[in-house]
Amino acid sequence: MKYLAILLVCFTFQTAIAQQTVGLFENDSLAYNGYTLMSPMSSTSTYLLDNCGRLVNSWQGSNFPTFSAYLLEDGSLLRPCRGMMGSPSIIERYSWAGDLLWSYTYIAAGNLGQHHDIKPMPNGNILVLSIEEVTYTEAINKGRNPDLMDDVLWAEHIVELQPLGNNSAIIVWEWHVMDHLVQEYDSTKTNYDNVIDHPELMNINYVGIDQPGSYTDWLHANYIDYNPQLDQVMINFRNTNEFWVIDHSTTTTEAASSIGGNSGKGGDILYRWGNPQTYKRGTEADRKFYLQHNSHWIPEGKPGTGNILVFNNGNGRPGGDYSSIEELIPPVDALGNYDALASGQAYGPLAPSWIYEDGFAFYALRISGAERQPNGNTLICNGLYGNFFEVDNDFNIHWDYVNPIANNFPLSQGDAPFGNSIFTVKRYSVDYPGLVNQDLMPGAVLELNPLIGGCQIYEEEITVLDTPFGEYSLTAYPIPADQTVKIEYAAHSLSTDSQLEIISQLGEVILNKKLSYQNDFIEINVKNWSAGIYFYRIQADRPSIIRKFVVLH
Repeated sequence: MKYLAILLVCFTFQTAIAQQTVGLFENDSLAYNGYTLMSPMSSTSTYLLDNCGRLVNSWQGSNFPTFSAYLLEDGSLLRPCRGMMGSPSIIERYSWAGDLLWSYTYIAAGNLGQHHDIKPMPNGNILVLSIEEVTYTEAINKGRNPDLMDDVLWAEHIVELQPLGNNSAIIVWEWHVMDHLVQEYDSTKTNYDNVIDHPELMNINYVGIDQPGSYTDWLHANYIDYNPQLDQVMINFRNTNEFWVIDHSTTTTEAASSIGGNSGKGGDILYRWGNPQTYKRGTEADRKFYLQHNSHWIPEGKPGTGNILVFNNGNGRPGGDYSSIEELIPPVDALGNYDALASGQAYGPLAPSWIYEDGFAFYALRISGAERQPNGNTLICNGLYGNFFEVDNDFNIHWDYVNPIANNFPLSQGDAPFGNSIFTVKRYSVDYPGLVNQDLMPGAVLELNPLIGGCQIYEEEITVLDTPFGEYSLTAYPIPADQTVKIEYAAHSLSTDSQLEIISQLGEVILNKKLSYQNDFIEINVKNWSAGIYFYRIQADRPSIIRKFVVLH
């Protein structure tokens, strides 16, 4: 049972705040307590941190990420990584202990494949955001204007992989944007029609970023999401400044057509938002997004469930560049049907229902994301600067952290953070299935030469393993302690090698003492200990419970 901890006295930093450059800047009682997963773009490791910025687990790989990472419900880590020497990306799954369980490289046309993001699904499969090469001839045959062509065109597609064995997979579903095009350029092609009449299709000649001589990366998708309740997929397109929703309930054959699936519309676009110019139902004044990232549904169990959250980078925004996080309510019913459009009408809503912004003080040129927390706060990742912070609906910051990993090495406190970019981060609740039965004893913070100060985890008891050790009745008193602390336990539950371990908030083992059958308590002199939070547990031949006490002088 989880309950709020007693209020603690704040400890004074022994190093001037002005010297702090990385690590934890803020964690108060209104922050959502959990474990934050980050995969720095310049590091081959992925890290899981508690709310005090202390390392709980890490996974060491051989390749740099591309770019997301997910903690699965069995405690394993799923992440895509860059291949060597320009080869396609590799998707890897590691056990909690760091053993490589599965590795697979998906190769598409032109030796391309996975990029940016993947999405684990409830059935154990993986949605893979991928890119394929479309030859010059193929693009022209689809009605592409030759003036908007380089040698090749890159086109987005999605495959659903079913992992097999240690290094294999089969494709069980796929979707390709090249099957859902319309154009007004070449009347001899079968997809020739008025773009304004077909918002369910993509205009192959719409160019959102006008860079003559560099038209290859036409759409540049950067995020994918899956809604299991609606059985729909969302794709975020940076270069056209919009996201799409498509039907996943189709077969692969139906996904290449305009019929079939729950929607009856095959693989056509069910809903799109951000830039109605793409389907000629708006002007530049109607555009909402500016090279945005991380569009996704707010999942069940979190305030705003079913709404869509987007990190709007704001590059090229009228009046100046600044970023915003925008939440919108899609016009959809419980069955996944979107409001029909009148002739010439753009998809609603007219405006977001909630926006976070801080003027020109908050700006991320690229990458970045945001995630709603169960307490209603929003965890924001300013990816370019490796800064994650949690805000409430009134924009008050309750948690603030700067990634101290740069170029595969930890920075020292006081170093200027450079090269510490992160695509996005995810926070998992303390009762997330993937954390049950795992050892969550926190270690040290990641930065070198850390500040010395207090940080409180705002829960008194942390049950980290599903264990019969509840019979220990493990307690410590008085809390806070001054001269001594007495830790009681049930002696009859001990094994021959049971030991009491006490660890500081920096992850240092302060005491490791073998326990006796003859006693049911141990008294420890803490008179000369530094003030702060200490964690204690009984190490034995079975799982353990972690609890904490406070020393206050």
